[in-house]
Amino acid sequence: MTASQLPTRGEVRSAVTDKPETVPSRGRRKAVRGTQGRAGWLFVSPALVILVLFLVIPILLALYISFTRWTGFTTLFASNGPKWVGLSNYRQLLTTNGLTRLTFATAVRNNFWFVVFTVPLQTALSLGLAVLVNDRFLKGKSFFRTAFYFPSVTGSIAISLVFLFLFQGNGAINKILSTFGITGPNWLISTNGVFWNILSVFGVNPNNPPGWATHTFWGIRWWDWLAGPSVGMCVVIILIVWTTSGTYMLMFLAALQNVSEEVEEATLIDGATSWQRFRLVTVPMLRPTVVLVLTLGMMGTWQVFDQITIFGPNNPSIATPAYQSYAQSFNNFSFGIGAAMAFLLFLLIVVLTYLQRKLIPEDIT
Repeated sequence: MTASQLPTRGEVRSAVTDKPETVPSRGRRKAVRGTQGRAGWLFVSPALVILVLFLVIPILLALYISFTRWTGFTTLFASNGPKWVGLSNYRQLLTTNGLTRLTFATAVRNNFWFVVFTVPLQTALSLGLAVLVNDRFLKGKSFFRTAFYFPSVTGSIAISLVFLFLFQGNGAINKILSTFGITGPNWLISTNGVFWNILSVFGVNPNNPPGWATHTFWGIRWWDWLAGPSVGMCVVIILIVWTTSGTYMLMFLAALQNVSEEVEEATLIDGATSWQRFRLVTVPMLRPTVVLVLTLGMMGTWQVFDQITIFGPNNPSIATPAYQSYAQSFNNFSFGIGAAMAFLLFLLIVVLTYLQRKLIPEDIT
């Protein structure tokens, strides 16, 4: 290559034609990137507008309402609109003795036991179903996968009404129990905790707690905190586990299908049993999916609402913070209290999710 053939500044030689090509200047490259950036914003702007209008603005308005006393009968930004009360709503829920704090604390207690029972059960059941339908020797895989997933796509209100028919006082479940000489409880009305019912079998009177259990936390006796989920809440737990396990089953199934066959063959050569392969090899390789399912389960169970709307009005031991937020706003017309409940619930979910991710890291190392 002669000196005249060397590329000048701003030129490079093509690897195919060995001819000089002009390299765009820095200013031109910036202009191109700017044009591409504007085009990108133009394409995503409809979705951003929808998000801002129907997500960001309502959240900010709800945050503003949580610092006010608003009944919903006046215009939000009018001169006679909501009265600014600062942190009064939050103090009323957290520190001020009264019915409002007791109602919210009871809802948190109910939801706590609901999460404690539901998240492990739905995780274990969905993993078991995924292992079952992933078996290479199982016949009719498509049928079983569809059958297990079907409750997840059925309307929650429709399924709740079916459970309402099954578990009411003279419902189908009690009719079946009566044929065996068993008198079933009034499932959806009973407020006794299941641990109380178990202790009563051993002669412990639930209405006469020991002295140490009479101390209160957040306005509720420790004895009531330790009562466990009510009988009515157990019905909701069964309903939620049944309707959500299918969705999480698909997540575990996708993860199981990514497990290398060579790994399983190596464990067979080492003489590992089926349980050892599952416990020591399969489950550790599914750790990211397990963390995902636990996180989604934690977030979802703290926001349960539809089923509580069907079962809850006649049983305060079923009410959850999400339902109480709705009830305070649209039944009692205390939108400030309802919005404050919603944001306290949001903070609780964030804190618990953070602690869960710290205690159960996704990376096995």
